[in-house]
Amino acid sequence: MSDGRRVRFLFAVVALLLSACGDGPTDDRASPSYQSSTQSPGTSTQSPGTPGQGPATSTCVQGWVTPAEGSSEFTQPLGIIRRTTGVKGPLVVTEMRYFVGPESPPSEMNYLLEVERWYIHLYAKDAPAFKGRFLVEARRFGRGLSAVAPYDTSGFRSPDWVGLEYNSADTTPRSYPGLPGRWEGTPYDFVDGGAGLGFPGLPAEVTGCLDGT
Repeated sequence: MSDGRRVRFLFAVVALLLSACGDGPTDDRASPSYQSSTQSPGTSTQSPGTPGQGPATSTCVQGWVTPAEGSSEFTQPLGIIRRTTGVKGPLVVTEMRYFVGPESPPSEMNYLLEVERWYIHLYAKDAPAFKGRFLVEARRFGRGLSAVAPYDTSGFRSPDWVGLEYNSADTTPRSYPGLPGRWEGTPYDFVDGGAGLGFPGLPAEVTGCLDGT
């Protein structure tokens, strides 16, 4: 894929992610109510209130950390999830990881050399049926929700993680089995690529940041 085509694709995806699925707060940091918990529907995981980190490895090049509750690094991705999905009420976060790595596919453009990413496992306190695993990404030119997986899956495996490619001819939000909310765009396998995309959603340098999730 040429750099020009890659940038056009990324801007289209960001446009989709910033507008998809309902009305929510316009401020990415706006997460007026959240709650951390070691208990969630059908599972028990690390509380994000407990400082956590993973070492740098070949598949998690800068390691990962758990953002401090109440920090902008903690509330920003929750605001993006709210805005994208339209979910209301308190969000119960059972695990959050923040990590940084390169773009996928690789790029030599300076603003694509480092992408900030968050892995978040959560459910809505007032609507327990809304539960899932989310990947949020931040680039210099935009931030958005990049992929979602069913709540009771683990790691970074196909076909659990679903991305959505922007389709201007069909912007009708749809529900998908196992995924919370309704989603615009054409779904594709975020792990292996698909829907005409010949590259994975995460580069090999950061896939290990989801080990143990």
